[in-house]
Amino acid sequence: MDKKNAFKLLEEALRLGADEAEVFAKRAKSLNIEVKDRKINALDTSVTSGYGLRVFKNKRIGFAYSSDINAASETAKNAIEAAKFTEQDDANCLPDSSEYRQVAIYDLEVANIQDDEAIHAAITIERAARDHDPRIKKIRKAAAGFTTSKTLIVNSRGIDAEFESTGCSGYITAIAEANNESQMAWDYQGSRFLKNVNFESIGRTAALKAAQLLNSRKIQPMKGFVLLDSSVAVDFLEILASALSAEAVQKHRSLLEGKTGELVADQKINIIDNGLIDERLGSRPFDDEGVPVSRQYIIEEGVLNGFFHNSKSAKKDGAKSTGNAARDSFSALPSIGPSNMYLEPTTDEYRRSFNKLIRVMGRGLYVTETMGMHTANPVTGDFSVGASGLWIESGEIVHPAKEAMISGNILTLFKNIVMVGDDLRFYGNIGSPSLLIDEIDITG
Repeated sequence: MDKKNAFKLLEEALRLGADEAEVFAKRAKSLNIEVKDRKINALDTSVTSGYGLRVFKNKRIGFAYSSDINAASETAKNAIEAAKFTEQDDANCLPDSSEYRQVAIYDLEVANIQDDEAIHAAITIERAARDHDPRIKKIRKAAAGFTTSKTLIVNSRGIDAEFESTGCSGYITAIAEANNESQMAWDYQGSRFLKNVNFESIGRTAALKAAQLLNSRKIQPMKGFVLLDSSVAVDFLEILASALSAEAVQKHRSLLEGKTGELVADQKINIIDNGLIDERLGSRPFDDEGVPVSRQYIIEEGVLNGFFHNSKSAKKDGAKSTGNAARDSFSALPSIGPSNMYLEPTTDEYRRSFNKLIRVMGRGLYVTETMGMHTANPVTGDFSVGASGLWIESGEIVHPAKEAMISGNILTLFKNIVMVGDDLRFYGNIGSPSLLIDEIDITG
């Protein structure tokens, strides 16, 4: 849907009796390739396009969507009709127009990539994994994806905004085998710009991680240090991100409820959400309601400053939207989510190289993979997950560890951070360096 037709739909909704109305339109073109044995296993090219209409009438919300531009009038009628069957809510509202900052999120190299280039990228991932170590016997999945999209939002309060963006990524799961044992590991990179994704590195890293887990042994139970690989640290940050949603707090589904202004993490760290970092996958000039994104310290020196808001949650709390409205697609209503959320030390004093972290650790488990993270309790923060990685003694890696478990509480985990690595990595729109954490229960 172009802007002209979006305004026509907006006008039709208001003519039919809506007090306020909003059109959210999105078009995306995707190319996804999966390879196996250096040949194409799957190649999928798709184009999705559609629009959603959100209306408010007497503080009741109505919503309808379509992928057919010729069904706009019917969509308006359906949205108005739907509003008759929803409950009144004084928090139902739309944001006003604002000015937006520019951010680099569109790459011509991604937008113009040809099929043969995309196929080569996926093959490069698989080849790099196999070539790195002869013990890599199987590749479960080697894939590359490229997307170009356009987002348009107009509403009856003056918002008239659009942006184009691109994205590309690579992923692999590699399996190493030796002496009747197999170990699996993965790696991923993603960016809005092609230059930032090293497809060969993705394959090598996954192969290295899988191979280093061979000849693993059980470990003795202890309470002490764990060093979380950046990918594992991101798993814990994702749980924290869901707890930072004001909607989750309002529904009493957040472990951070009632903790604003309190120390919820170690004073050595900040957790930042920044939608204005050039070339990051979570970056954009405005959120999915048309509210400008920004850089915000959601946790500063360990203290919780507040929560992620969209317009509705902000109205309920007497606050302002933080620019964190998020939609899965044009067929969905706005929810809440981070833009680019990441953890960093408050000063360089707490940032160390990986080798330094190992030496400071002395004895403990370097966790490279967890299993069962979805079982962590989002309300209490308690977790008990399977873990694999490398056992450390006297500041040196001595052997791979298998069938381990780590358990505790997510808030306690973030409060017990001792040092932070210098290896910040983003996995999608969540990023973290390696984290050295004390007082974690480890069982074999």
